[in-house]
Amino acid sequence: MGSPTLTEQIIRLLLASAMGAIIGLERDITGKPAGIRTHMLVSLGACVLTMISIYEFPQDSARLAAAVVTGIGFLGAGAIMGGQDGVHGLTTAAGIWITAAVGLAVGTGSYVIAAVSTLLVVVILFMRIDI
Repeated sequence: MGSPTLTEQIIRLLLASAMGAIIGLERDITGKPAGIRTHMLVSLGACVLTMISIYEFPQDSARLAAAVVTGIGFLGAGAIMGGQDGVHGLTTAAGIWITAAVGLAVGTGSYVIAAVSTLLVVVILFMRIDI
């Protein structure tokens, strides 16, 4: 597998940032602490690490992706807070996690998976279900 052209690399970085922004928009609209910039950075970072992993370390490219998943878990854990009125931040943590997954998908060139996932995340985040 050859490296993508410089143009495609730039497109991947811009696309990952844009998809992160789309996911983070709902978080900003609803006044949550992790908004557009956070989600853009998570998606962009996951994309960069994925591209480096695949094209610079092809013999063991899954290692860096696994590290992204683990690292994002720690970041998400920091968004979760417990209090007397319950646990808060689970949706934000899950949003950060899926945003990293979208960045990983873009980094591999799996644009359809990334786009459909972004659409599904936005639909899910805008749903208001009170049970």
